[in-house]
Amino acid sequence: MNFIRNTIAVIVGLGIAGLIITLGIRAFPQWVTFDAFAPFEHWQKFLQSMRKDDAFFGFLLFISGLGTTVGGVATAIIVKYAKVAYAILIGFIMLFIAMLDVIVFPYHPTFYKVSIFLTFFPFSWIGGKIVEVIYERKKKRRISEKINKQ
Repeated sequence: MNFIRNTIAVIVGLGIAGLIITLGIRAFPQWVTFDAFAPFEHWQKFLQSMRKDDAFFGFLLFISGLGTTVGGVATAIIVKYAKVAYAILIGFIMLFIAMLDVIVFPYHPTFYKVSIFLTFFPFSWIGGKIVEVIYERKKKRRISEKINKQ
């Protein structure tokens, strides 16, 4: 049962992170150079048009960190044990996807290629730690309330 729960948690976390990143890119109409919302079909042409725009890639790093944090939080909430580890798994999978993107489409600036390593793991770890800290505080509060009742 935990295997299914953990698998669903990872899928939900990846979906949330991907959705936040996709909506973040779509939020600025001046960056979107295609009409239909089909980012995978137009991604190569889109990256070529953004090649000189460092602000876009900086924002992409920011929104990737935010998406990975929220995805890590969602995953850590759903799993029962090893909350931080599963949140970091979200960061690892997102890093793998980003590395595939960098390898397949060589239009990313060098600072982006280096910074993705410094973005995905720390932000997913932060997402897992947020949930872990909240759960630990709730646990301590329940214990102290139990002691006070006795």
